[in-house]
Amino acid sequence: MSKIGGYARLIRPVNCVMMGIAVIVGAVLANPRIGHNSWPSLAYGLVTGFMLTAASMTINDYYDRQIDAINEPSRPIPSGLVKPRNALIFAAILSILGFVAASLTNTYCLVTAIIAWIVFVAYTTVGKRSGLPGNFLVGICVAIPFIYGSLATVAEVRLNVLLFASMAFLSNTGREITKGIVDVKGDTTANVKTMAVRYGEKRAAVVAASFYVLAVLLSPIPWLLDLVSYWFIPLVLITDIGLAASSFMLIKDYSRENARKIKKNVLLWFIIGLLAFIVGAIR
Repeated sequence: MSKIGGYARLIRPVNCVMMGIAVIVGAVLANPRIGHNSWPSLAYGLVTGFMLTAASMTINDYYDRQIDAINEPSRPIPSGLVKPRNALIFAAILSILGFVAASLTNTYCLVTAIIAWIVFVAYTTVGKRSGLPGNFLVGICVAIPFIYGSLATVAEVRLNVLLFASMAFLSNTGREITKGIVDVKGDTTANVKTMAVRYGEKRAAVVAASFYVLAVLLSPIPWLLDLVSYWFIPLVLITDIGLAASSFMLIKDYSRENARKIKKNVLLWFIIGLLAFIVGAIR
């Protein structure tokens, strides 16, 4: 594989695109009738989400290079395709581009972008080895793009956006705890104190399932507060059933193989939940 391909794998383009789209979704949720005047802000938001996520993924792989040498030896840095020093330079360039795009939107967005970057760096350098607090930091990073999108278009955080961001935080925190079950071997070697390493896979599975259930319990609130249309209900039901089933399956079987499967499934339920909020915003 070429070095360009290595850098492309380093940033995880799918994750970057998803975060960029998350900013757009946050904007649409805040103001479903976005006009032409908001298009530049949406474009800058997309760039900010993409670039800062790319920088975050790169920084993560730099600090995880020893763990990845055990868990994922084919990753660009442990495989030798990208040198560690070059990865840091690449991350710095991506970060600057993201901040520039944020500054072209508004002050709220620039401050939010800086906070998001600090949170992720804190997770990568310190939080990851702290277990649950580190999982919280990842959940915050996933939720922030939706809040950013709302700030980019209406300069405030609308209630429906805040509710979805909260559900994103809960479900992704649970997903991170589940990921700890998958990576327990490498994390133990690297002294990463995840829930699974510190308390065992069974307790980690119970805690992860608890976060999934909390996300489900939040899901009726947007409809009860008349923040979404009836179209919200069918899709959010699919998400709720999926998360509930994933919780049951994880507690029943907390093996590494099943945890990996659950982790992937939860991402699907999250995406369907995202669609529920988008469809529900259309009245």
